[in-house]
Amino acid sequence: MVVSKGKLLLAVGLSMLMAACAQSPERQDSWESQMPGRETTVSENPGSIYQAGYGMSLFLDRRARQVGDVITVILSEKTDASKSSNTATAKESNISVPTVTLLGRGVTDNGVPILTTGVSSDQDFNGQGASSQSNSLTGSITVTVSEVLRNGSLRVRGEKWVTINQGDEFIRIKGIVRPEDIAADNSVPSFKVADARITYSGKGALADANSMGWLGRLFQSVLSPF
Repeated sequence: MVVSKGKLLLAVGLSMLMAACAQSPERQDSWESQMPGRETTVSENPGSIYQAGYGMSLFLDRRARQVGDVITVILSEKTDASKSSNTATAKESNISVPTVTLLGRGVTDNGVPILTTGVSSDQDFNGQGASSQSNSLTGSITVTVSEVLRNGSLRVRGEKWVTINQGDEFIRIKGIVRPEDIAADNSVPSFKVADARITYSGKGALADANSMGWLGRLFQSVLSPF
């Protein structure tokens, strides 16, 4: 089999493009902490006991409630799924045509009918399948409030990067939290975060060792003819 030079260059170019698209994730601005808007300057009034902007509520807790506040999300994710199926079918069909007669007598050869017709069919199918999957993620991550919705719910987002001698690991999470679900210590379990998107991944030598090479990804892609 002879491969032209143009086709070979095209395959190499596509593989390099796939390798570039599969690079390790980087820090993104969309996951950075959301800071509240700049507040207007408050004029000081020397000599007065009350100073605007320096008030303190004696009955207000420190739970997050506005943009820029932080919430600790306790990661407690565990999923177990299993599925099994068993299918068996059988079908049998028989069709027979009466012996053909000629001038009122059957057509035979030495007494054996020669114009008889019959069709039979027998089909059997037996299939089995089983699948199971289990995932677990525990830990904690502190995120910031990026938006306060009209109903009072808080949209939160954040990421945490941990640098190890062989690479970086990170956790990203975003979702919506109800103020009623926030505990007294300003924490909320991850299973109470609505529309949650949790990502745990890494980059570096260990992550590269566990990833498929660019040539293997080429043969596993939809562009591969094999």
